[in-house]
Amino acid sequence: MKLHELKPSQTRKQRNRVGRGMSSGNGKTSGRGHKGQNARTGGGVRLGFEGGQTPLFQRLPKRGFTNINRKEFAIVNLSALNKFEEGTEVTPELLLETGLVSKVKAGIKVLGNGMIEKKLTVKAHKFSASAKEAIENAGGKTEVI
Repeated sequence: MKLHELKPSQTRKQRNRVGRGMSSGNGKTSGRGHKGQNARTGGGVRLGFEGGQTPLFQRLPKRGFTNINRKEFAIVNLSALNKFEEGTEVTPELLLETGLVSKVKAGIKVLGNGMIEKKLTVKAHKFSASAKEAIENAGGKTEVI
């Protein structure tokens, strides 16, 4: 393949230029029709407007609430910690480096899903009770940061 043989991945369609004469098919009123709210500049209705009828989002029942102070933790399961060597100190920085978590968020929480076969020192912000027990049973240590 040479530079002059390159083709675009897909053909590009030219945009429709409205208001450029009658022969274009979109001249004069530019596809907006005659008069009315939608023919005016800045015209049209807001999102969800149903012509004065009570909008759907208002007719539906409201349930629950969203806690604005919620803390979202990056979770790591025990089974994922098996990839580390025996005796490694597992820190949030190490978890980020190895790609086990993509973002630390409000902290790291270790959950007890899976088995752990290696003796590790795990430093995290939170541990589930089962995770803490499993790490200590394997001979490792847990440390809350």
